[in-house]
Amino acid sequence: MNSPNSLVYALFVMSLVITKSASAQVAERKVLTLEGAKKVIAAAEVYARQNHAPGGVIALERLDGTFSAGANISIGKARTAVMFQKPTKVFEDLINKGRTTMVAVKDFTPLQGGIPIVVGEQIVGGVGVSGAASSQQDEELALAGASVAREFTATSTTSAPATTSYFAKDKVDTAFAKGTVLFEPPEDGHFTVNPSRRDSPGVVEVHQKDADIMYVLKGTATLVTGGTLLDGKTIAPDEIRGSQLSGGETYRLSEGDVIIIPHGEPHWFKEVRGPFLYFTVKVR
Repeated sequence: MNSPNSLVYALFVMSLVITKSASAQVAERKVLTLEGAKKVIAAAEVYARQNHAPGGVIALERLDGTFSAGANISIGKARTAVMFQKPTKVFEDLINKGRTTMVAVKDFTPLQGGIPIVVGEQIVGGVGVSGAASSQQDEELALAGASVAREFTATSTTSAPATTSYFAKDKVDTAFAKGTVLFEPPEDGHFTVNPSRRDSPGVVEVHQKDADIMYVLKGTATLVTGGTLLDGKTIAPDEIRGSQLSGGETYRLSEGDVIIIPHGEPHWFKEVRGPFLYFTVKVR
């Protein structure tokens, strides 16, 4: 039987950086916070007490009086679970079946009791346990700690802060002239900023996923929103266009006006006195 101080826990924190494309200049960083780490450890400790597992809980430290190898073993288990994104029991089983060459891998601890910590679909860390009554109980305690991550909210992980985006007047003018997107965040972003220009009426538009926030800079236009689109055709994923709109609300837009059109609502620039310049923020 292990002594009350012989159980060792280790929490390995992983900083995960995801770059959305080769040309991306902004990356999102997900990390396990101290608050989140404490929740993982607390959950493992509760499970240990409920199941009469001996010992206390530590994070990357060894309690006084514990066997000297315990901390290193538990850290190795947690690190291995993170590096290979699998419970360490997988590798112990493989080696027991004859894949002994795997032990040559550097910083590799193929012993049951290491579990990756998953938040959403991202591995943000790992928890390793050493010194329980059995290797099976090592894993049970690690699972109890790692499973609490499923309940983490957005406050349990942190993202790299967004950087300020500045666009000089000449770049804004060019975007208006060409009708190009001024700002578009990485693929996981939820909005774009479009300088828009109209010189004539348009077709009826329906954006199934994007809401439009429009701010008028120059010119006047008549915009009809709502109603029923009679001849809609899908031209791209979640984008519908048509020429006939029945009913709806009419708005006279001029400089300084703001209008917000929710996703899924038809809208139509019926009349335009150009040039009609406006910013559109598309929010998904």
